[in-house]
Amino acid sequence: MTGITGRASDPDRMLPSREPVMLLGPDGRPATAEGAALPSGEALLRGLAGMVAARRFNDQASALVRQGRLAVYPSSHGQEACQVAAAQVLTDDDWLFPTYRDTAAAVARGVDPVDALGLLKGDWHSGYDPYEQHVAPLTTPLATQLPHAVGVAHAARLRGERTVVMALCGDGGTSEGDFHEALNFAAVFRAPVVFFVQNNQYAISVPLARQSAAPSLAHKGVGYGIPGEQVDGNDLAALLSVLSGAVERARAGEGPQLVEGRTYRMQAHTNADDATRYRADDEVAAWAAKDPLVRLEAYLRTEGVLDDARAAAFTEAAEQVAHRMRDGLNQDVEPDPDDLFRFVYAEPTPQLTEQLAVVHDELTRDGLTREEVRR
Repeated sequence: MTGITGRASDPDRMLPSREPVMLLGPDGRPATAEGAALPSGEALLRGLAGMVAARRFNDQASALVRQGRLAVYPSSHGQEACQVAAAQVLTDDDWLFPTYRDTAAAVARGVDPVDALGLLKGDWHSGYDPYEQHVAPLTTPLATQLPHAVGVAHAARLRGERTVVMALCGDGGTSEGDFHEALNFAAVFRAPVVFFVQNNQYAISVPLARQSAAPSLAHKGVGYGIPGEQVDGNDLAALLSVLSGAVERARAGEGPQLVEGRTYRMQAHTNADDATRYRADDEVAAWAAKDPLVRLEAYLRTEGVLDDARAAAFTEAAEQVAHRMRDGLNQDVEPDPDDLFRFVYAEPTPQLTEQLAVVHDELTRDGLTREEVRR
C-alpha cells in the first residue's frame, strides 16, 4: 500500500476469491480453502455458544412481538453465524456499527438483551449506552450508519489508536448512496474499518439480482481501491477466519476491507411482512439445509470437542437470556413526556421550551398531575 489513498500495487489482490470461502461444508465436514485455516476448537465452541444464544434470542423476540411487547422485530434467524462472528473478532477497544437486524450481534458484543430491544419497543433513546460496549445505536435507515462508522475509524487513526470499526449492512444497503460515500472516504483516508455485508439475498422483497449486476457484492470494493472477499455466511469457521484477517489488516494500517457474507434470511423481513409472496418454499428449504448451527455442531461433535453436557450448558445459558428478555420486556413503561425535549440539545432552545410548555398545558388540561399523566 502506498500513499494516503492506500492504492494496492497489485490490483488483482483486491479481487475476491471466485467462490465464497468455506471451511465447513453444510454437513459439517471440513472443506479446503486457500489461505484460510480453521480457528481453534475453543474459538469455535465460543462461537457455537453465541449462535445458540442468538437463535434463542431471535425466537424469544419474535414471541414478544406476538404478545404485544415489541412493536416490530427484524429476525436474524439463519444469520446467526454472521452476527456472532462480527462481534467475536473484535477487541474491547473496537467498535461495532449495527443495522436494525443486528440485535443479536449487539448482544454477542455484550449489550444487555433487554436494552438491545429498547429501540424496537419504542420506549427509550437507542436503549443502551453506546460507549459501554462500543456498539453504536441500531440503525433503521439503510446504510446511514456507514459514514458514521468511517468517521469513528478515521478519528481513531488520527489519534494514533489501534481501534478498528466493524460496519455492518445488508445487501440492500449496498444500493444506497451512503454505502458509496462511506467506502470512498474510507479508502482515500485509509480508515481502519471493515465493511461487512450480510447478503441475505433480499432487500425486503427485492432479490439480489434486481439490486446489482456485479459478480458479487465483494467485487464492489475494487472500484474504490478496497480489497474484497466473499465468504460462506453460514460457516462460522470461515467467517472467523476471513473477518479476523480483515480486522488484522485494517489494524495494521492497510486501510478499509470489504467482506461479503453469503447467508439467508430464513424468516420474514419483519413481523409485518409476508415472505411467501415473493419467495418459494423450496428456496427456503434449500437454505435450511445449510443451517449454521447444525453445521458447526456436527463438526465439533465429530472432532470430539463438543459433548452432550457442554451442548446442554449452551442451551441452558440461552434459556437464561430468554428469561431475562421475558422479565425485562414484560415490564410496563412509564414514559415521561419531558423526554421528548430533554435530550435534543444540552441547553434547550427557546422554541423547545415553548413546545414543552404547550405539551404540559395539553396534558394537564383536565387537572392531572405530571405523575398521573406518566402513569
